[in-house]
Amino acid sequence: MSPRLVPAGSDSTGRRDRPLRISVDGEPADGIEGQTLAGVLLASGRTAWRTGPSGAARGVFCGIGVCFDCLVTVNDDRDVRACLRRAVDGDVVRTQTRAHHRPQAGPQAEEAK
Repeated sequence: MSPRLVPAGSDSTGRRDRPLRISVDGEPADGIEGQTLAGVLLASGRTAWRTGPSGAARGVFCGIGVCFDCLVTVNDDRDVRACLRRAVDGDVVRTQTRAHHRPQAGPQAEEAK
């Protein structure tokens, strides 16, 4: 998957772009009707939007809905595969994390008990 978008005037299919806007963690991201959420996220400069259990950043890996690396929350629906879901004007997207939180060490950890 690539963030590259062929301008409508140069596209031999004669498509007509209809713009849309979603929000991602409160920030606007612009796209075109028909793009997947992953396409809109990539085109807006985001290459990762989830944190895996190890804390590593995750985004699109397979791009066909097999690997589950591109999971996001859309309009309060968790675990939506961004590579499969078409963006809809007004979607509210939130990034997700599966990172394991490590217990604090030191005096603050003792006070928290």
